[in-house]
Amino acid sequence: MRNKPIFKVIAVLAVVLFLFFIVFSALQSKTSAVNPPKQKIKKHIQAPTFSSDSAYTYIQKQVDFGPRNPNSVPAKECGDWLIDKLSEFGANIITQEDIVTAYDDTKLNMRNIIAEFQPEKSKRVLLYAHWDTRPFADKDTVRINEPIDGANDGGSGVGVLLEVARALQNNPTDYGIDIILFDSEDYGRPTYASGSNYKDWCLGSQYWARTPHKKNYRAKYGILLDMVGGKNAAFPREGTSLQYAENVVDKIWKSASSLGHDGLFQRDQSNPTTDDHLFVNAVGIPSAAIVEFHVHQMGGYGKFHHTHQDNMDNISKETLQAVGDVVMDVIYNE
Repeated sequence: MRNKPIFKVIAVLAVVLFLFFIVFSALQSKTSAVNPPKQKIKKHIQAPTFSSDSAYTYIQKQVDFGPRNPNSVPAKECGDWLIDKLSEFGANIITQEDIVTAYDDTKLNMRNIIAEFQPEKSKRVLLYAHWDTRPFADKDTVRINEPIDGANDGGSGVGVLLEVARALQNNPTDYGIDIILFDSEDYGRPTYASGSNYKDWCLGSQYWARTPHKKNYRAKYGILLDMVGGKNAAFPREGTSLQYAENVVDKIWKSASSLGHDGLFQRDQSNPTTDDHLFVNAVGIPSAAIVEFHVHQMGGYGKFHHTHQDNMDNISKETLQAVGDVVMDVIYNE
């Protein structure tokens, strides 16, 4: 009987401690709700400097070979040069060479050029453009059946990617990057011909989609560059890109806005287009196109599209600089 007061004290203390625990837990929860733990903010990385002078020189070099339409001597010579240049920048080179059939049953000697940076990395991002040029000037009024220089349509995307490759040589990213230069993109049916089919175009990327350069190849996302060097260019949010890869579009256009390039990278939306990214998206790699199109103009691709005016006179270093800055900012802040 003498121990009852002790038991009572212990019982009271237990109740007090239990109530204290409940009150303390409630206060902690309230404090956490009012002041949630701060999330770690990812530091923005300053990308290496992109040189539009260098990109311009790479475009000029391609044009100097002459029109690079499939089966031509300039195509063979330029393709060899592209391989040498990408090798010089430290890339592992894979080529896909085969014969593909054009809309008119012409047999085309196709060569896709793949440049791997840090091929041992499992996480990868894909950058691509087409390096061939239009075999005829079907939107021109003169020399309609002759091939065009393709300074912008073909040359500009390649020029930007060569400069990106040069930067990657000494400034590797935390993951692997693949640069693909697709062939035979621009051998589609002329505008004046009937029976157009979307599979007339992009024969190189269609081939790659069926037969990737590595079995079960995957990339987190892809960026297509097509006609990215023209004067007074405009890059709307392209319809096919929004359909398959809206998050990639948002990533690119957010970067462009932060760099002050809203004037070029516009919020307008263009209709879906047939370009190499259509077939890359089709195999499950979400890809967005940076491609010139003037939404509010008739024939939105511009007056020199598929004409002999697609030459170096229409290439702008300012446009190249903006596109290069955006691509570099995106890939170095992945």
